[in-house]
Amino acid sequence: MPLDPSRTVAELRELQELTGDENGAQRVAWTDVWEHAREWLRGKVDGTGAEEEIDAAGNQWFTLRGGSEQALLLGGHIDSVPNGGWLDGCLNVMAGVEVLRRIADDGAPPSTVRLVNWADEEGARFGRSLFGSSAAGGSMADQEELRTRRDADGVALPDALADHGVELDRALDARAQLENAAAYLELHIEQGPVLESMNLPLGVVLGTFGVERHLVTFRGQAAHAGSTPMDKRRDALAGAAKLELEIREIAKRTGGGAVCTMGGVVTKPGIVTSVVETAECLLDQRNLDAGTLAAMLDEAKRASEQIAQEESIDVEWERIWNIEPILFDESLIELADESIREVAGTSHRLPSGPLHDAAEVARAGVPTVMLFVQSLRGLSHTKLEDTKPEHLELSVQALDRLTSKALERVGGA
Repeated sequence: MPLDPSRTVAELRELQELTGDENGAQRVAWTDVWEHAREWLRGKVDGTGAEEEIDAAGNQWFTLRGGSEQALLLGGHIDSVPNGGWLDGCLNVMAGVEVLRRIADDGAPPSTVRLVNWADEEGARFGRSLFGSSAAGGSMADQEELRTRRDADGVALPDALADHGVELDRALDARAQLENAAAYLELHIEQGPVLESMNLPLGVVLGTFGVERHLVTFRGQAAHAGSTPMDKRRDALAGAAKLELEIREIAKRTGGGAVCTMGGVVTKPGIVTSVVETAECLLDQRNLDAGTLAAMLDEAKRASEQIAQEESIDVEWERIWNIEPILFDESLIELADESIREVAGTSHRLPSGPLHDAAEVARAGVPTVMLFVQSLRGLSHTKLEDTKPEHLELSVQALDRLTSKALERVGGA
């Protein structure tokens, strides 16, 4: 059957009605609603001749055999955050279904084409994002810590996995899925305001930001709020407040899309009648260049030490998590740029601040690229998430063009 991008939009609305409510999408991974969505997806792929497989990490694969075992991968995730949007993740999957239908109708492809629905990209239930793709990519090294994770109801992660046929100890066996992978393509909503601000429907993703995430603790001295003069206070919250303002300036000075966020501050003793003794701050810094990210971190640390001296308090840093920047394949970026210009006239290249399954695939050494489609108001992870239907259809066309070009490259390799 010929490519029908409008069918993708209709199916996304169908999925929205099937697995959402008045608050938004409810396809949280490792739940019955998520399994219902995977069963629905199974029915949509039926008829293409693609063979289904659920791997050791719970990833759902559909394989259309071609003339070569070398495989072109199309991917996304159908799980959502609670009260999520109607496009995040599932657009990638349903656009891939439409491309798979078109390829199947044209006859056996020169190389194998595989569509993957990654398991638990969001990490909404247990706080562990990119579960399935990190297992397949071989970067999952936190299984001991994962054994201790529980959801809000006290259910352990290994027990929830077992309910869906996944054994945590065997999850890394999913690495076999990437053995013949020649390239990976992913379409996603931007989840930010850049393309809309430029009045462009589509863009090519250069890579995903590296992330430095730290717990910064300022330590002062608790003292009576009424009897302690302002110039005699050792106020830990003053340190946190000054650092919050300074990290914004660090991001501005760095430029190039750099971002710094203080995402939470917990104070102790946390009462209105006491000067703050400790202030624990969660700091997130992101950049596409590893050297620049390291410089941003160093600048923030030096600023915190200067602030601590000014306020007669102490400061400590503890790394919570970090990931290096992931750059996508230059030749695939060129093909993606060309594909977008063919369907939309103009393209734009931009980094991704959020992490994606594509980053894990790229870390595993598979040539990778992503396409972004404009997000209205830059909103995502909310029922207000939206993209114009005509832009969604253009994104399906662009993915199809890119898939054809990538297949030629894989076949000629």
